[in-house]
Amino acid sequence: MRSAAFILLACLLSVDVKGMAISPRGRCQCTDAGVNFIRPKEIEKIEVYSPSSSCERMEIIVTVKESAEQRCLNPESKFAQNFIKNAQKKNRRLE
Repeated sequence: MRSAAFILLACLLSVDVKGMAISPRGRCQCTDAGVNFIRPKEIEKIEVYSPSSSCERMEIIVTVKESAEQRCLNPESKFAQNFIKNAQKKNRRLE
């Protein structure tokens, strides 16, 4: 009886279980609307996240050069919209 239980336990431990993939970001990172403008000279990196199942709104997260602080940029602001348009133009030129 003990050997049967051991074999059953070994089989259960060796089964490869696949479930729903977990998003590395999780929930929305921006808790508020975000700032409307950040001086371009202060920007080290910009990450744009499209709406997804984990966060239903677009998020733009800016990393500031000197402090490595991350700030949310309001996607509705004119600065953000112009930045996205310019980035898309650059990508089209590179293709």
